[in-house]
Amino acid sequence: MSSPAWAQSISPDGALLPVKVDQQEGQILLTLSKSDETGDYGTYLYTTSLRTGMGSAQLWLDHGMFGPTQLLSFRRHGNKIAATFENPRFKATGDAGVTRGGEESFPVSIAWMGPIVSENGDNVVIDIAPFLTQDSIGISDSLNRQADGKDYRYVPGRSMAKLDSVKVFPKNIEMDSIETFASDKPGSEVSLIAPDPKSLSFEVHHSFVQLPEPGYTPRKFDVRSAANGKQVFDFGVPLDTNIVHDFALRFRVDKTDPTAARSPVKKPIVFYIDNAAPEPIRSALKRGVGWWSDAFDAAGLIGGFQVKILPEDADPLDIRYNMVNWGNRMTRSWSYGQTVTDPRTGEIIKGAVVLGALRVRQDMTIFEALVGADETDSGSPNDPVKASLARISQLGAHEVGHSLGFMHNFAASTQDRASVMDYPGPFIKLTNGKIDISDAYDVGIGEWDKFAIDWLYGQPAPGVDPDAAAAAKALAAQKAGMRFATDIDGRSPDGPSPWASMWDNGPDPAAELNRLMKVRAVAIANFGPQVLHDGEPMADLRRKFVPVWLLHRYQVDAAAKLIGGMDVAYTVAGDGQPAASPVPATQQRAALDALLATLTPEALSVPDDLIGTLSAGINGPRNIQFDREVFANAGSAVFDPLVATDIAAQIPLDTLLAPTRLTRVYEQSLRDSSQLGLDTLVDRLVATAMENASDPAGRRIAYRTFMTMARNARMPEMAPEVAAILSDRLQQASATLAKASGSGMDAAWRRHMAQILSNPALLQKELTDTSRAPAIPPGMPIGG
Repeated sequence: MSSPAWAQSISPDGALLPVKVDQQEGQILLTLSKSDETGDYGTYLYTTSLRTGMGSAQLWLDHGMFGPTQLLSFRRHGNKIAATFENPRFKATGDAGVTRGGEESFPVSIAWMGPIVSENGDNVVIDIAPFLTQDSIGISDSLNRQADGKDYRYVPGRSMAKLDSVKVFPKNIEMDSIETFASDKPGSEVSLIAPDPKSLSFEVHHSFVQLPEPGYTPRKFDVRSAANGKQVFDFGVPLDTNIVHDFALRFRVDKTDPTAARSPVKKPIVFYIDNAAPEPIRSALKRGVGWWSDAFDAAGLIGGFQVKILPEDADPLDIRYNMVNWGNRMTRSWSYGQTVTDPRTGEIIKGAVVLGALRVRQDMTIFEALVGADETDSGSPNDPVKASLARISQLGAHEVGHSLGFMHNFAASTQDRASVMDYPGPFIKLTNGKIDISDAYDVGIGEWDKFAIDWLYGQPAPGVDPDAAAAAKALAAQKAGMRFATDIDGRSPDGPSPWASMWDNGPDPAAELNRLMKVRAVAIANFGPQVLHDGEPMADLRRKFVPVWLLHRYQVDAAAKLIGGMDVAYTVAGDGQPAASPVPATQQRAALDALLATLTPEALSVPDDLIGTLSAGINGPRNIQFDREVFANAGSAVFDPLVATDIAAQIPLDTLLAPTRLTRVYEQSLRDSSQLGLDTLVDRLVATAMENASDPAGRRIAYRTFMTMARNARMPEMAPEVAAILSDRLQQASATLAKASGSGMDAAWRRHMAQILSNPALLQKELTDTSRAPAIPPGMPIGG
């Protein structure tokens, strides 16, 4: 029996597989040949991506987003062929019995099983179309993560493979499907976006890819390198060998002359900029992504990296194109880099970036709020467009770095902007007493990035062990003083690393906080209608005020990491690096001084002349971006300055009083009495609150200080010794406050506060009343 005569062949000579499309039956017919004695009919890399996205920052269903990469084998079971996902993460190297034991100890996953349409000798024909319409990328799971939406289910009757999408090449086959999901409880996020939130349809792209040719040598993962890793377990290795093998993810890049220190490469890595990105953003992305070519050149890989604009006739989802995709969402959110990787070796087959289009517009909001809208498109050094394009260049380079195989390096900002793999805060200066954004972002690849490319892609002379050469480079970088700190230390504000922070600047986090507070004071003093364009609603001032008022929020976290901080490095046995050590006491005390300076009425009082300006009315269609990123008002459009005070106080209090930080402070002082003590920290914090409580803003700061102390003392992760100190100081404060006399606001507040702090039931009620704590507007990703 052969395939139907009316099925149209779309396979050119040398195609990966013979493919025919049967429009009448709606079939995509693949001809498979038995490949080995096991009866398998071929093994391929299989991956998926979204051609059409959700446009939602919350649901993570973006145009260009990858699904998992699988090692897919076609296996025969009677008169059916099973598409089977192998499990290459687990194996046992050895004789036939050992290998069999490894294979039989872990499961495979049959993703689909379909009938054989026809066969001829060792060849069989299957219809792959039903396989393509499964929810292989996990769309329903993403839709059902909404807090108020659920029960999205796949609808077969409104889903199908797209027959006209099939493209066949020598090493890959590309196909699309339409997948529809329905729910009677769609949720608010979907309802804001979809034309019919009860029925959502997506186009999903599928790639079947020939396995990489032999000749690739995996690079052993090293914690000092900043490379991302792939893990394989081999249960057949000798007892003195670790069964866990970590490989660094990387592209295959080979010199044409392996003996030369510098040589052109056989096949460069080429990234394409999505032509969906508008100008001048497209050109800015091309510039920034192109910085990586300097790092490859420095590693002796001449022409190893290139960047081009995607041709009009090219499909960005085709596995052959490394992409910088431009994605639109309703609200701003993260960009990210991703890879299609051979799960056996860590070899990157394709890299792709998804950039959120609103990030650059958030930068415009920030910069116009700082320097005024009249600078926009002025061409001056303070032009917000220039600064925002500089940021998008950096962001493009950053995300492509992930797709090249690299982690974040959040310590780079403390070493003269040493890496594009940091999250850079805009460096805002005061020049002659005025805001200056001319040097907001750096230009070019950093010294750390050059090391990272050399470590991951550099090739030693023939006969030299590549892993040994890479380890020597990592040790040399450490000895040269290069800092590396990634997400495990950088993301949490209460982390111990003094160098691992996001959106910060400078070699001294506390000094930079002091400097930035001066910049912030000038920005607030100058803030007003001039930051808006003609015709903009005056109410938009409230949106632009938030990033100015909270300009210091991330530098606060960076400075706080000095307190109870430990200088921790990623090291390996035998590299001779020093053990982790506490941040010196002088730096910890300087950081405490800087943080307490952010908790004063002088720092956190909104100028009186701004209250009326910020209270302009607003009506018309709801702007989600506006609504999510302003402070809560005192009814309708009336701006509430004490909410702004409260929020700006909460940020340093949350990080300063974090349980893990206070525990480290307590334990460090036990081991070294010269260190900053927990009692000193808490006493100075309480004293700052009490000294300033005669001012309306000061009273709000003091209230938030006491409530944060009380709340955190009750946290289960708070060490009991630390909780005892916090509780004791709250009782001391209560006793002092209770002595207030008179009938004025200050005395009434003090007695009321004393009553709350001394009465456990009243205090617990205050802590559980969520309306007492205004929501902090979202910050990340702020694009700077």
